[in-house]
Amino acid sequence: MAAKKKEIKLKKVPKSQVKSFKIRNRKGYAVICKDNLTEGGTRNLALDRMNKALKRIGYTLG
Repeated sequence: MAAKKKEIKLKKVPKSQVKSFKIRNRKGYAVICKDNLTEGGTRNLALDRMNKALKRIGYTLG
């Protein structure tokens, strides 16, 4: 019998708490939110990675 996943309601994080910036002396962008730091080649890739990190702690970008 397969285990059922419990559905978790994610809390939305306002855009004012998300900081994204171009990394100096490197290619790409970084995003900081809720004490998490992620990097990506483009701003959208960094935001996607941040959304994945936030989902692990019960939040989502809103």
